[in-house]
Amino acid sequence: MAPPSVPSPPEPAAESDAGVDATYTYKPSLLGSAYTFALTPEGLSWRAGRRGALWAYDDIAMVRMSYRPVSMQTRRYRTDIWNRHGQHVIVVSTTWRSMALMEPQDEGYRAFVAELHRRIATAGGRVLCEGGLMPWVYHLATLLLGLVAVAMIGLLVRAVATGSMAGALFLVALMALFAWQIGTFMIRNRPVRYHPEALPAHLVP
Repeated sequence: MAPPSVPSPPEPAAESDAGVDATYTYKPSLLGSAYTFALTPEGLSWRAGRRGALWAYDDIAMVRMSYRPVSMQTRRYRTDIWNRHGQHVIVVSTTWRSMALMEPQDEGYRAFVAELHRRIATAGGRVLCEGGLMPWVYHLATLLLGLVAVAMIGLLVRAVATGSMAGALFLVALMALFAWQIGTFMIRNRPVRYHPEALPAHLVP
């Protein structure tokens, strides 16, 4: 007789039921304290070590979502939150697990950020929601990248003109890598404004 099957434990709820806090936790560094967030009926509660606060949803003044890859994790997203007193806290979609592992938490991050925006919208406070880099940073970075691209094209033309095919191939490979990594970062981080109930899809894992 086959032993009865044991049901697998349920996955954590992506969005909490009424009266139950929606939570999210991540470690920004291997040795630092974990950041723990909870969406309570009273507001956004967060704690990191001995620091912590409770912000009413209508006291949140600004939210900025962005794409922030790092060397160990290219699928890394970030949400910056400011209240009306200028205080600032960060939510990141990855967490440190070990010296060699930064683990993505895509589903939990996506659900938490979406629920946070929903509660902010429901509270009815005036909030500025922006995505990507700040406009002046984005435009300055675009200008600098354009200058770098022109310089690399000039080097490529010179390498071809002098018959240095090895150098030309190296430059082509370097330009392709540059376009893939930096281009993706710039495209995802183009400045946008959005409504709390319509998150920018390119800034959500």
